[in-house]
Amino acid sequence: MSTPHVVVVMGVAGTGKTTIGPLLAAALGVPYAEGDDFHPAANIAKMSAGTPLDDADRWPWLDAIGQWAHGRAGLGGVVSSSALKRAYRDRLRSEAPRAVFLHLSGDRSLIEERMAGRKGHFMPTALLDSQFATLQPLEADEAGVAVDVSGTPEEITQRAVAALRRLDS
Repeated sequence: MSTPHVVVVMGVAGTGKTTIGPLLAAALGVPYAEGDDFHPAANIAKMSAGTPLDDADRWPWLDAIGQWAHGRAGLGGVVSSSALKRAYRDRLRSEAPRAVFLHLSGDRSLIEERMAGRKGHFMPTALLDSQFATLQPLEADEAGVAVDVSGTPEEITQRAVAALRRLDS
């Protein structure tokens, strides 16, 4: 990409944000930040108990991610964040106006299967329905691309890099 963007890797739980994010960052030669690391302890406890977060829970988390992205403006970076609603992406853009979104999307059954195979993650598969119900895909006026999550992580990353390059040109 000719401009060092900050790319927000978004999507419902289980789409591979934590897997694809570092691979994408390596391919672009920029640092990666794990969005889950920005959650306050209370959010992690709530999700671990199977309770979906509400917007009041998400605002401080989104602000922290947005501040990281703002600090990487002009330098580039990749950060993961579910960013399921337009309002959440708007909140991130309020801190980092030039952020670009990479929406990892895919078939619900594939995503559920992948979630079931994860070890040591706090997000239970029971919350997947609430994630899909909340999801508002990128709109035409939002800087970003959607990439299907079928295939290997390397294939997904290659598609992501290609889509981001097309967006940049």
